Amino acid sequence: MDRELRDKVAAATHAAAWDETTDVIVIGGGLAGHCAALAAAEAGVQVWLIEKQPQIGGSTVLSSGYFAFAGTDLQARAGIQDSGEALYQALREVGEHQNCEELVRAYVDHQIDAYHWLRAQGVAFGNVVMSSGQSVARSHSTLPREVIAALARQAQSNGAITTLTQCTAERLVRAGPDQPVAGVIVRTRGQLRALGARKGVVLACGGFSMSEELLRLFAPNQAKALRYGGPGNTGDGILMAWQLGAGFADMGYVKGTFGSHPQADHSQHWTQSILAVYRGAIVVNRQGTRFVDESVSYKLLGDAVLMQPEAIGYQIFDQTVMDRSSPGVALFDFEPALKLGLLMQADTLGELADRVGIARTALSATVGRYNGFVTAGHDADFGRNSLSSGGGALTKIERPPFYAFCSTSVVLATYCGLTVDPTMRVLDVFGEPIAGLYAAGELTGGFHGVAYMTGTSLGKCTVFGRIAGRNAAARNAA
Repeated sequence: MDRELRDKVAAATHAAAWDETTDVIVIGGGLAGHCAALAAAEAGVQVWLIEKQPQIGGSTVLSSGYFAFAGTDLQARAGIQDSGEALYQALREVGEHQNCEELVRAYVDHQIDAYHWLRAQGVAFGNVVMSSGQSVARSHSTLPREVIAALARQAQSNGAITTLTQCTAERLVRAGPDQPVAGVIVRTRGQLRALGARKGVVLACGGFSMSEELLRLFAPNQAKALRYGGPGNTGDGILMAWQLGAGFADMGYVKGTFGSHPQADHSQHWTQSILAVYRGAIVVNRQGTRFVDESVSYKLLGDAVLMQPEAIGYQIFDQTVMDRSSPGVALFDFEPALKLGLLMQADTLGELADRVGIARTALSATVGRYNGFVTAGHDADFGRNSLSSGGGALTKIERPPFYAFCSTSVVLATYCGLTVDPTMRVLDVFGEPIAGLYAAGELTGGFHGVAYMTGTSLGKCTVFGRIAGRNAAARNAA
């Protein structure tokens, strides 16, 4: 810590020498931060929403735009039968029951209200698709930049919210180990300022997918994975709360996401990543052999591909799967990758093998063996019995032309971090609340567990962001 910062922290700690004060400070201008700020303002308090980047949006604007909801009118219109209880059971199963039961229950109890609230803020939902960790379609698609734009408009029109960009949180401040968090030291335009929060501080500043130091510390098994995420996702909130004794959850479950092309351009990531596995593709390695049950969470697929030579696999499929492409839907629209030349096409499996660089006999034998399993109704090698987590019937790979998409794993987000209770209070290493400190979004742990269901990242940002903002606003500082 440099001397100027040390002096600023000391002054705020011992003399409450704040440059300015408000009721609630929300750190992070992505989805969780906006939801927390709006919820706090709806509760009748003044809010500062601070973001260290020049623009708001965080990693939200880089996401695929899916929200996992169950029991919505959009599902009903599409003839999809789903419920909160089914979602609860699926989340627990995907997390292999290593996720916190109380957090999962809180998500399920509040998710429909969050869905309607988003729509009331001007968020538009498109198709509902089935994806990783889902036995029925519950990924509600959006355009993530438009989601943030809609919430930003609400924040700008709300006289209780002040948004500050290029404002980096440096340290949380409290008067003593047993005292509540009372504010934060920030660096804005080259100057340090002490901002006081009369009611509470909400951390919503993302994970650490862009911090090699923290990735080496908590996820050395992801060394071969690509990195991609919000440029501000360097673990600031985790480090600040850690200094105050915050506990951690799910740190051992950091995983990359399968489906990205090794040469993907970060600015066009979602047009250069596909998940044909959830439409019927298989995955083979450079030897032309399968190595995983393709229906499992793409987080588990990500771990599996990292164990293969050069950390790559090939999604192999036919025209039947290609016909299941969903135009304009991230990860399930296969045409952009084909037009870019990343998705290889051939009239026969032999020709496809030549293009990929796999022995013809190996690929043909693997596809033939898989097709036999489809006929028999049992995958004797990996136990695959569905397209995704028990949903969707397997089909043979036999209708030309045939396709191959080179795929690896990419760390998009870390989905782990601070321990929180269902009210989004940050807990210390002994499970006691750190008074005045709340958290929501990617930097929290405990909700996902071992694996991940598509759409629950943006979902939890909304659900838990609103809970954090409401509870911070309701806190009696006295």
